[in-house]
Amino acid sequence: MRLFADTRPLRYADFRRLWLANIVTVIGAQMTVVAIPAQIFHITGSSGYVGLAGAFGLVPLIVFGLWGGSLADVINRRTLLIISTLGLIVTSALLALIAVLGVENVWLLLSVFAMQQAFFGLNQPARGALLPTIVPLALLPAANSLNMTVATLGAVIGPVIGGALIPVFGYQLLYVIDAVFLAATLYAVLRLPPLIPQKQSHTRSGIKGVIDGFRYLGTNTVVMVSLLVDVIAMVFGMPRALFPQIAVETFDGPPAGGLVFSLLFAALAGGSALAGIFSGWVSKVQRQGLAVIVAIIVWGAAMTLFGISLEFARGFWLAALIIALFGLALGGGADIISSAFRSTMLQEAATDDMRGRMQGVFIVVVAGGPRLADILHGSVAELTGTTLASAGGGIAVIVLVLVCAVMFPAFRKYRVERGEGPEQTVALDN
Repeated sequence: MRLFADTRPLRYADFRRLWLANIVTVIGAQMTVVAIPAQIFHITGSSGYVGLAGAFGLVPLIVFGLWGGSLADVINRRTLLIISTLGLIVTSALLALIAVLGVENVWLLLSVFAMQQAFFGLNQPARGALLPTIVPLALLPAANSLNMTVATLGAVIGPVIGGALIPVFGYQLLYVIDAVFLAATLYAVLRLPPLIPQKQSHTRSGIKGVIDGFRYLGTNTVVMVSLLVDVIAMVFGMPRALFPQIAVETFDGPPAGGLVFSLLFAALAGGSALAGIFSGWVSKVQRQGLAVIVAIIVWGAAMTLFGISLEFARGFWLAALIIALFGLALGGGADIISSAFRSTMLQEAATDDMRGRMQGVFIVVVAGGPRLADILHGSVAELTGTTLASAGGGIAVIVLVLVCAVMFPAFRKYRVERGEGPEQTVALDN
């Protein structure tokens, strides 16, 4: 059994170029992830407004994620990736311009952020749908793990650098870096061959195609539950909207950015990155449904530990910070393992003519769940404080995922038997 990450997917040139481009692109994207909530909290001083960013990101993400998934099943996926990547570059440049001009209008900031999420929604379904066409099916778990490892490493480096740069250079530098780094992904996309989906005679685009995708999803219990448990994990268990408030009020950080603020973001991603580096074993796991359930329970327990640690910060500041960071890191590690298996389930289960729409639903769940969490945690924290909002969410994750495990035995028993080559068989334990 491998210990370190399985790098065999890097033998394939198209995957390798996209993967290498992600190394810098994700760093820039994570700087924007840090800058947006920090800038909103700086302008308003309210976690409620930070949570509102989740709503402004969620609506366009749902609409354009589903539409992008439908488009990815009827048009050249390479063309869709080029257009959406250019849109991401332009919106990052607009965010930089707002910061340079010193416009402290939270609604303008949220509106441009919503535009950025619309292009993100268009981009991700095509990106996810192309993966099974550029690497063998047997290497999908390894390829997904490599992608997520890069994403999480960038999520460690980006917040640390970004949080440290905000008090010195302001928000505009982070947005400029994001726009410049996206050029690497644009280059990798331009080098892709035409990616024409293998659509069927009945394949439809637009709202009819989206409806067809949901009908298809309803026929596959395993895929449906894999999305459901992710919604549970993210909506109830992701406390990132509280990080600005926790950094300032619990750990006495500066009102904009600062070391503790950066560490809170980085710890979550750091745990994911570490788990990804030592993910060579994921390709050998056959009981993938059970593995997802266990990983999400660990995630919920870790977020509970994080929330409880905040209660002791007044008397034991350093110890509380260490425990909080450990909880986030543990949760991040569990999250990447769960994500690798869930992504593989979805890519293997869907035919090529449905992969775009399935990836559209997937990206709405994966990226939309944390935005719903921003709204939920921001609102609950306004009423009860950050401790109850974080710990209570973690407990809810554990309870609800166990309920799903009991209600949907087909998911719990789902397994994949893999050979050395691209062939594989799917079976259910009796």
